[in-house]
Amino acid sequence: MESYCYEKGQHCPVEHLIFQVEPEHLEEFLQADHEVWTLGEAACGEEGRIPFLSKEVWLNDNRPGEVHVVFVWESMESWKRVADPAIQEELSARFAQRFPYPCRLVRCVEEEENYGIHRWSRFTPRAKP
Repeated sequence: MESYCYEKGQHCPVEHLIFQVEPEHLEEFLQADHEVWTLGEAACGEEGRIPFLSKEVWLNDNRPGEVHVVFVWESMESWKRVADPAIQEELSARFAQRFPYPCRLVRCVEEEENYGIHRWSRFTPRAKP
């Protein structure tokens, strides 16, 4: 049995957002992001399914306070359902209550690339028995 899993030929849309927050509020931002955005959007799937395949948060050590949020979506349709303005407004209001400090969306990479970025392959180690 292979010690890894390699999947290819996928066409999973990718959302890549870059935020800037004050470094002293970074931990609070990360916690609020998880509690409000990750769990809130996860609850928006049909029939109890989470509408995204994964969400990762990356930090840039060379730019303190820079946060990259990367979603891999199941499909454009599932992404669009979660992007519904009513859902986004509700989550934005909850986030503003939970995180009262300034944060700035620096880049929205998917918009820059006209939503053309997608995951084609994935290589992961298999869990040890």
